[in-house]
Amino acid sequence: MGGNHSHQPAVFDENEEVNFDHFQILRAIGKGSFGKVCIVQKRDTKKMYAMKYMNKQKCIERDEVRNVFRELQIMQGLEHPFLVNLWYSFQDEEDMFMVADLLLGGDLRYHLQQSVRFTEGAVRLYVCELALALDYLQRRHIIHRDIKPDNILLDEHGHVHITDFNIATVVKGAEKASSMAGTKPYMAPEVFQVCVDGGPGYSYPVDWWSLGVTAYELLRGWRPYEIHSATPVDEVLHLFKVERVHYSSTWGTGMVALLKQLLTKDPESRLSSLGDVQSAPYLADVNWDAVFEKALTPSFVPHKGRLNCDPTFELEEMILESRPLHKKKKRLAKNRSKDGAKGSCPLNGHLQQRLETVRKEFIVFNREQLRRQQGQGGQCPDSEGLGGFRDGCNNTTLGPTCPQGCSS
Repeated sequence: MGGNHSHQPAVFDENEEVNFDHFQILRAIGKGSFGKVCIVQKRDTKKMYAMKYMNKQKCIERDEVRNVFRELQIMQGLEHPFLVNLWYSFQDEEDMFMVADLLLGGDLRYHLQQSVRFTEGAVRLYVCELALALDYLQRRHIIHRDIKPDNILLDEHGHVHITDFNIATVVKGAEKASSMAGTKPYMAPEVFQVCVDGGPGYSYPVDWWSLGVTAYELLRGWRPYEIHSATPVDEVLHLFKVERVHYSSTWGTGMVALLKQLLTKDPESRLSSLGDVQSAPYLADVNWDAVFEKALTPSFVPHKGRLNCDPTFELEEMILESRPLHKKKKRLAKNRSKDGAKGSCPLNGHLQQRLETVRKEFIVFNREQLRRQQGQGGQCPDSEGLGGFRDGCNNTTLGPTCPQGCSS
């Protein structure tokens, strides 16, 4: 999927807006409900990123534009060592692009499907790292609402990073969220309650419940409750009432106590803040500064030198995709010359109007430029917490183009 393989860095004006031409497309690595993800290399810096691209027309047809804009807006204000951080956003006639940290270790769902058995030590460190990320989001009034193995990516050293802010929401003060959102098997009881009787709404504790379900699943290989996407809401609430969660007799008492606190049905009594986690006896000896600095070595390290994802994404992009990314430049040039010749657009008026609105309202973002303007140098902006962190945060820099996306 790559273009030409010149080793000479391209030269771009640092004040010009970043666009599609600034990146070399290396390969496809994933897809979501309305977006696809590929590995790219920025031509001037040679840094590697993950680029998510979403077709505007499809987003309009599926009424997803608002979600994309919300995700963009949220991610532009965030930067943390245990998140997948956004670096650039831009658009062209066809697509909206989000360029973020490239994490080559795969998501936790992939590793569960590969029958990886996560040790208690591995899950203990994940809980600590994710607790720091959730605390950071909480201080910014953000409920993620979709914490699950699929949305937790590993870097090449095995540290966790939360991704996908597509259904995240912002709450201020004592405000509560009131819409049913998330992935059913990981949703807290109070989210289902909202659906049945309006309930009092819900807040940050829903993310900590999801963390509990995720930690349990990583240890056991299945979830604490038999809930699926098709399970009716009243059945789910009945399950919560009558089912007791079974904890393995092979787990330490500290881990069981921690999981029980995370999986407490009443949000008021649930462990649901960094302070709560830090005061859990099981985590009393944790050096939290070392966790934040990624100084603790994870006991599970993903395979290096290979992509930890399904290889069929690449085949689909090459063979099945009607508008492959690597042919975009030629295609857009052809369309422009056609439009110029005809003097009119073949799209219907309403769609054309919606596309124009998306174009006008899309938020362009460039973290590199932002740093230069703020004179932050090597310090990540907005990195309050336990001592700041180094330039590039989770980013991957490679030398000459590596078509497999492997780390040198």
